[in-house]
Amino acid sequence: MPNNSTVTIFVLLGLTQDPQKQKIVFFIFLIFYGGTVVGNLLIMMTIKSSRTLGSPMYFFLFYLSLDDFCFSTSIAPRLIADSLSAKKTISYNECMTQVFALHLFGCMEIFVLILMAADRYIAICKPLRYPTIMRSQVCIILIVFAWMGSFTHATSQIVMLLNLPFCGPNLIDHYCCDVQPLLKLACTDTYMVNLMTVSNSGAICSTSFLILMISYIVILHSLRNHSAEGRKKALSTCTSHIIAVVISFVPCIFMYARPPTTYPQDKMVTIFYTMGTPFLNPLIYTLRNAEVKNAMRKLWNVKLVTK
Repeated sequence: MPNNSTVTIFVLLGLTQDPQKQKIVFFIFLIFYGGTVVGNLLIMMTIKSSRTLGSPMYFFLFYLSLDDFCFSTSIAPRLIADSLSAKKTISYNECMTQVFALHLFGCMEIFVLILMAADRYIAICKPLRYPTIMRSQVCIILIVFAWMGSFTHATSQIVMLLNLPFCGPNLIDHYCCDVQPLLKLACTDTYMVNLMTVSNSGAICSTSFLILMISYIVILHSLRNHSAEGRKKALSTCTSHIIAVVISFVPCIFMYARPPTTYPQDKMVTIFYTMGTPFLNPLIYTLRNAEVKNAMRKLWNVKLVTK
């Protein structure tokens, strides 16, 4: 689509203008991004190479790790590079691409977490029907629909931004391109666009979070009919999922399900769900999951033996 803007380059103000603090930002987020890449790639390799992790839960976990890797990669490398740069410029096209990637992978994370919750609900509440319902073909179709839904959401955000004129200020008070910071620079009234953002991104986050919390309450309530060992295993799995849901959705709701205002905390909240969540998810799903830890040990033992 042709854009309506005379602005061709935006300037990102980043997290700080202090040169010394920028060096700290560089080292901190280089470590975070390195940990994110290693952790998520390790989970993907483990799931693909292990015969014991063939259930739908680990099929969805594979795509959650893939999404976290892509989500972080769409933001972190530029943030790290810009922390050592005196002038943090980004072209109009690159900025729109970053917005698209941010919403594509952010929305995909929400959908995968919903699928993981649905998988746990069926496994615990409908155990006899679980093998029939959660067949491999069904899981593949669900993931395809999740990607399609995420693509549709991200495309709607880009179409909305491309129809806005940017003709004056080009300083983005953020470390990445996103809808809200860009709306402040548009040379037109953005009330309706803000309303659309809340009804789109905000509604996806809020509604999904409510549905997930209700589903986990139902799951936890149904555990009283299980054996002590079954309750322990299900609680361990569900606790990991609930932690992942909370750290993913609370920042998302704070950013998108609110009136068109900006707060000083916005940058740190965005850091949390674009960098912190992809970094923490591998830890959450491995430290509390004996099956994943055992599969990782076997994977590395095999590699050491072959060497």
